[in-house]
Amino acid sequence: MRIDGFRSAMVTMTKIAWLAVVSMFIGWLLPGAGAEDTGSRTQVVLLGVGNPNADPERSGPAVAVVTNGVAYLVDCGPGVVRRAAAAEKKGVEALKATRLKRVFITHLHSDHTLGYPDLIFTPWVLGRTEPLEAYGPRGLREMTANIEKAWKKDVYVRTHGLEEANRTGYKVVVHEIGAGLVYQDANVKVTAFPVKHGTWDVALGYRFDTADRSIVISGDTAPAESVVKACNGCDVLLHEVYNPNGEELKTPHWKEYFRTFHTSPEELADVATRAKPKLLVLYHMVLEKLPEEDLVEQVRKAYPGKMVVGRDLGVY
Repeated sequence: MRIDGFRSAMVTMTKIAWLAVVSMFIGWLLPGAGAEDTGSRTQVVLLGVGNPNADPERSGPAVAVVTNGVAYLVDCGPGVVRRAAAAEKKGVEALKATRLKRVFITHLHSDHTLGYPDLIFTPWVLGRTEPLEAYGPRGLREMTANIEKAWKKDVYVRTHGLEEANRTGYKVVVHEIGAGLVYQDANVKVTAFPVKHGTWDVALGYRFDTADRSIVISGDTAPAESVVKACNGCDVLLHEVYNPNGEELKTPHWKEYFRTFHTSPEELADVATRAKPKLLVLYHMVLEKLPEEDLVEQVRKAYPGKMVVGRDLGVY
């Protein structure tokens, strides 16, 4: 190789290496950065990080743990199947609609379950033949039975009419669960633990253990020691958080509500410091009409660990 050509190649390689280092540094530093393919066999895909607000950038709360080409969903907020389809387009083949077969529900609040009928019927209409397996707290069986009644005519027309739909894929096998080991197969072990969500009689968080990662999802909760114990140095902790600086939260009623049902930045910093996750992902955030950065800065004041702001379709 000629000397000038060699020098040019070396300069190019140096620039590429430098850009890679800068990108890695920025990904560690900036909130929300790092939403990319981790290279791990197990990935956490955020299908929705929102709340009851109709925010087009943040779909209803739903998370997919994907390992060995199989998806395990946690919660099914509004838009869950379409967000899964968007993730499939980005390369996560396990989130193809007809492959959505298992969901673990944290609690029965509407923003976490409005996508449940979607998850039952849309994959079936598109060709899923296996029943959906649904795990969740007491009341899930009654909710499921009422959904099946509400769509009874739809099922009849699709199975007896020209659509010739199969007669199995719309069915649901419901497992009402409590704390402890709730599911295990060759890919994953799923453990449920109780969390504190105001006046709900049962609300759950979940820990997923795969061959290469441990993932803890808080669901909706006020600060809970159970989250700290479930994580205990886990690879990824997804935790909800709200901004107490919001104007509405200055009223005694809403201040009391959020203190009872949710976790403030200061409280989250304490939980994460003791839980010691390798990565903290903020999701199901209540921003209270304030900039996202305001919420992040409050957590950062007391938590020095690696942290990102969850984005819809982010992969961690």
